[in-house]
Amino acid sequence: MSIILHGVAIGGGIAIGRAHLISRSMDDVAHYLLEDDEIPAEKTRFDEAVKATRKELEMLWGSIPENAPAELGAFLSLHIMLLGDVTISREPREIIEKQHCNAEWALKLQCDHLVEQFDAIEEDYLRERKNDVLQVVERIFNNLDGDAPQLPAPEDLVDDHILVAHDLSPADMVYFKDSNFAAFVTDVGGATSHTAILGRSLDLPSVIALHHARELIREDEMIIVDGEQGVVIINPDALVLTEYRRRQRAWRGARRKLSSIRKSNAVTRDGAVIELLANIERPQDVEEVRESGVVGIGLFRSEFLFLGRDTLPTEDEQFEAYRHVATAMKGMPVTIRTMDLGADKSPKWLNHCQAENPALGLTGIRLCLAEPLMFRAQLRALLRAQLRALLRASVHGKIRVLFPMLNSLPELKQALVQFEYAKEELRDEGIAYADDVEVGAMIEIPSAALVAGSLAKHVDFLSIGTNDLIQYTLAIDRNDDTVSHLYDPIHPAVLKLILHTIKTGIKANLPVSVCGEMAGDARLTRLLLGMGLRKFSMHPANLLSVKQRVLTSHLDEIAPIATRMLRSEDPDKIADLLQMLNAEPD
Repeated sequence: MSIILHGVAIGGGIAIGRAHLISRSMDDVAHYLLEDDEIPAEKTRFDEAVKATRKELEMLWGSIPENAPAELGAFLSLHIMLLGDVTISREPREIIEKQHCNAEWALKLQCDHLVEQFDAIEEDYLRERKNDVLQVVERIFNNLDGDAPQLPAPEDLVDDHILVAHDLSPADMVYFKDSNFAAFVTDVGGATSHTAILGRSLDLPSVIALHHARELIREDEMIIVDGEQGVVIINPDALVLTEYRRRQRAWRGARRKLSSIRKSNAVTRDGAVIELLANIERPQDVEEVRESGVVGIGLFRSEFLFLGRDTLPTEDEQFEAYRHVATAMKGMPVTIRTMDLGADKSPKWLNHCQAENPALGLTGIRLCLAEPLMFRAQLRALLRAQLRALLRASVHGKIRVLFPMLNSLPELKQALVQFEYAKEELRDEGIAYADDVEVGAMIEIPSAALVAGSLAKHVDFLSIGTNDLIQYTLAIDRNDDTVSHLYDPIHPAVLKLILHTIKTGIKANLPVSVCGEMAGDARLTRLLLGMGLRKFSMHPANLLSVKQRVLTSHLDEIAPIATRMLRSEDPDKIADLLQMLNAEPD
């Protein structure tokens, strides 16, 4: 009997193959009591397991291949850092001593406690860090058992194997780096989880958040992974298998054709030049970007320089990171967003500013301009240091500065004051910077979109962050399974806000870009073109599919259909018009 599972699609394409199940080691944890004289040895056993886990992770980190996604090293570094946290490496020892229990049970109790704390967090990015903790804890369990991780040898996998796991960690990804598995599916994960980010970077068909796949799928069972629709089909019948094999051939043929347009300019059939740019998170990502054919970096998420570490990066460290990217891009524009910390990305040194509802609390630029006075002084000094580093790097390339999570004109003006202060300090110190560094406003919340006209008078460009704009407009957490189906990029309210922002930019003669997930979704490319957008910034993996859609589009044919979509508030009609918009010309 066939079974169909629905999850979150994070990697495009279709894979058909045999399931290979990855076992978990934390099921059915034994619990037994120890005598007083057994406690020291048990704590030592736990310490040795932690040391062995650290050694494993460090060895895997050192074996990351040069062509691996840049995110892989960052996530492994985070796991090594988590392993050193007292809540994982020390507190289980105290439980062993207080409860006279075995190390496995103590680790399970501590893990359950941490999971409860993470589950209580409303913001999706922070909540999904729970999975990172679980992945680290699971490796400690493996070493407590004295067993190697229950994973197949990479050479035992063939290219039609599909990995099925409750979760896959960055360390697992490194372990499988030499194998040719076709796809992977997991029970857990969200759109911003490390598993999802790595899946997109590897460009493999993959589906996450399936909940019970690991329980329902049997070893070596035939399964289909539809990374486009987020569907997994277990034991498909002959008709379904035939249809999906046809789709798979079509998908593979389309990918081969895409590779031929890598060096082509992004120009519509009627001659409109479209700028395709890349989003990056670390300086090392620039190597992949240079080979992807983009005309610049539309979003460098600088906050990732501040995450995964106990101390703040110095101004010089930031300068070197920005200089590296600016130099590597050889004069192409590099848009660097000032640190967007707070709600969903909070390093240890920001723990004291956690809000009851982080998504609506101190985030983005409002965090850097925060009260009270002492906290404000600390964060404004941090923002000033970042702005100084950006200005210093501007002599090495075309750097542009982008302020995130703006809510109003007063916030923008305060940020611009800090920018001018940074310039003044550098002038006084005799440090060079470029005179023509452009400044932009990020439109991520409805209030910013509605006052975009006021913001436009004080900046050089606008950038629409559609991920948060959709989330805040619709009051929906797209990583909450209970409401994620309502996360709709073509909701009439969302489209109206995007259109208003684009029109505002055109009226003010300012360039406008979209740097959220919508920019990399080829299904929406023609809609955005029809709305007047001419700059798209996306993950490099999405570049070719978007470019192909641009090359086959004619603006005069697109505009009338896009206009009808924008005037409609009927979801069914909008969906039908979108399908019409994406029909290929004869």
